[in-house]
Amino acid sequence: MVIYTRTGDKGQTSLFNGQRVSKADLRVEVYGTVDELNSVIGIVIAESQKSPLKADQPLAEKVKSQKYNSKLKNELIEIQRDLFEIGSVLASTDVSDLGYLGNRVKEFEGSIDEMTDQMPALSNFILPGGGKTGAMFHFARTVARRAERKVVLLDEREKVDKNIVMYLNRLSDLLFTMARFVNYREKQKEMIWTKR
Repeated sequence: MVIYTRTGDKGQTSLFNGQRVSKADLRVEVYGTVDELNSVIGIVIAESQKSPLKADQPLAEKVKSQKYNSKLKNELIEIQRDLFEIGSVLASTDVSDLGYLGNRVKEFEGSIDEMTDQMPALSNFILPGGGKTGAMFHFARTVARRAERKVVLLDEREKVDKNIVMYLNRLSDLLFTMARFVNYREKQKEMIWTKR
């Protein structure tokens, strides 16, 4: 498969239905942002697999950490698959029904609840950060929010499957919770935001 086609050299690209549009078209910006989010999640996967295992850590704790990392990686890969599907739907002017995303949203909510139950209650705003993996999750969350805003803007001009907005909204909640949970597991202190 040849990577370069030269068809975009004059600032235009093709949607899935063959329609030629400017690379600055809102639809292209929207699915490009979803693609960016997918790439950031790829970075999060790579970073989360480097989670430190301390030499003095008990074996049972090391095994538990490795199982958690594997579960986390599998969930993030499923999210990448979802995002690829969402991007392909957004790259077409045809409205597709991604009803299965509603089930994914319920799964996200279950995961959020499960992680939240294991952490101290959140009673303040926190600054994005903590350890490197936690900070990467926060970064992914902000890209998810931007993708959501762009999808909403596109939906104001053209019809977009409402499941996509709901999915991106809940995904950003999940990524926020994952950031907190990773920081909690790695004993990375969250910085509380205080008003000046």
